[in-house]
Amino acid sequence: MRYTLLLLIFISTFGQAQSIYPQDYFRSPLDIELVLSGTFAELRSNHFHSGLDIKTKQREGLNIYATASGYVSRIKVSHYGYGKAIYVTHPNGYVTVHGHLQRFSDKIEAYVKQRQYAEESYEIELFPDLNDLVVTKGDVIAYSGNTGGSGGPHLHFEIRDNQERPINPLLFGLKIKDSKKPTVSSVYAYPINDLSHVNGSNQKQKIRLIPLKNGDYKTEDLTGYGKIGFAINSIDRHDLAANKNGVYKIETFYNGMQNFTIDFKKFSFNETKHLNRLIDYKHYKDKKERLQKLFKDTNNPLSMYDNIIDDGYLIIYDTVSNVYKVKITDFDGNETSININIKGENTQPTDIVDRFTSPYYIKSEEVNLLEDQNIKVEIPKQTFYEDFFMDYKVSGDTLKLHENNLAAKKYFTISYDVSNYSAEDLKQMYIARLVGYKNYLSYSSTIREDNTLLTRTKNLGTYCLARDTVNPTITPVSFKDGQWLSKYRFLKIKIDDKETGISNYRASINDEWILMEYDYKKKTLTYDFNDKVVTGTKNNLKVIVTDNVGNSTTFEASFFRK
Repeated sequence: MRYTLLLLIFISTFGQAQSIYPQDYFRSPLDIELVLSGTFAELRSNHFHSGLDIKTKQREGLNIYATASGYVSRIKVSHYGYGKAIYVTHPNGYVTVHGHLQRFSDKIEAYVKQRQYAEESYEIELFPDLNDLVVTKGDVIAYSGNTGGSGGPHLHFEIRDNQERPINPLLFGLKIKDSKKPTVSSVYAYPINDLSHVNGSNQKQKIRLIPLKNGDYKTEDLTGYGKIGFAINSIDRHDLAANKNGVYKIETFYNGMQNFTIDFKKFSFNETKHLNRLIDYKHYKDKKERLQKLFKDTNNPLSMYDNIIDDGYLIIYDTVSNVYKVKITDFDGNETSININIKGENTQPTDIVDRFTSPYYIKSEEVNLLEDQNIKVEIPKQTFYEDFFMDYKVSGDTLKLHENNLAAKKYFTISYDVSNYSAEDLKQMYIARLVGYKNYLSYSSTIREDNTLLTRTKNLGTYCLARDTVNPTITPVSFKDGQWLSKYRFLKIKIDDKETGISNYRASINDEWILMEYDYKKKTLTYDFNDKVVTGTKNNLKVIVTDNVGNSTTFEASFFRK
């Protein structure tokens, strides 16, 4: 009787947890079987993925439906990020977000274009009134595309609560076929201080992973002592796609007692940057592998943790045998475990490496100012997660600002006194970061204030002053000067700037501004003749493109149309 009662309590509690989110309120945003290329809270560069990336059969133009009745509360069109995106607010307080769209439905498209032409800007953000764009569940509101920062045709779909926090859409009843267990590609052990070690070493080390026939894993037996932690690289795959997706939950157990949980149900946008505290950031920058730490570092504000004992660390005592278990779960409940046997063995590690020191000690809880010759670096309070010695060197106009393997959570400012340069040189000068093996110049957004050039960045590394003397290029696509274009729906032009990138562009026909959509991935500007700006037979096209240091190119051509 006692066990039956406990079972009923468990079932009731589980059901209540699931019913927090309505299961029948939202329909699918597409009318095809849902196959994902990206999961919720998947680890991305400097952020957690805030929705589902739904495959669209490698095509654009699929119908995107209102998942529930409501009204369009926000529309954003940008070159990057979500590209063309539409936000629908629903009566139950949730907001659905649809990104990377090719275009909006006719009514919404007309609403947006009217305002784009009024503001003479392709990039625009609108907040329609409650009654402007009302939608009913099942209405077509847009068509799938590949705009913005998309790496291929797909729909980015989110559900947010009334505090703008994204929630895993699968919690609302959307279904994905997934019978596959998560997989693990690597396990690392971390001795945390000079007194701790694993296999006699005080250094972080990769542990040999042994796959088992049932899909689980074990590792080689370890010896250890003192305070240690672990990190793993784990992904999940679904039945209908080969994509490496994120997992849903990771739990650890130390000698049978749960001591760490992280789940990816929801998060807030103001904490998403702290992904860099979850992963081993230095390892990621060095090896391009995202290791998820199974312990909680100091100054880690993420809200995704639960059931934590000793911040997830293990304390290993001499001669004591220990069992450490990691359990990884996907949304459908498929589980993978890793078993690690650790024998306590108090030996003195011989490979303790001297810590790097320098005259420049960065205190995370203080404002830090570094200055040498003509270069100054201003680091606000709480820019970095911990204190450290900065590798800081200035040689002429080159600044060595540590290695780019420490995560910054705030922007810091690098400024150059350029009073010794001529006014002509300064017109084309910018601050560049040297990247890659060959130290390529990478433009860092540069502002000039009198005789100072400055940039705000989150990247450590090597910086220098550079000049961009080359104008952008403008090339017509599939038409030439003086051509008849009566049968053309679109007018396309290719633009490019190899060094500092495109800052802005302006296009007109017969001196009247026209809307040209910029696709930075294809480096194209596209005008739709259906906008009906063209009124005469002979028309004069003018396009001006400017790069980020002010170099400008003008392209002019005439065409005929009736």
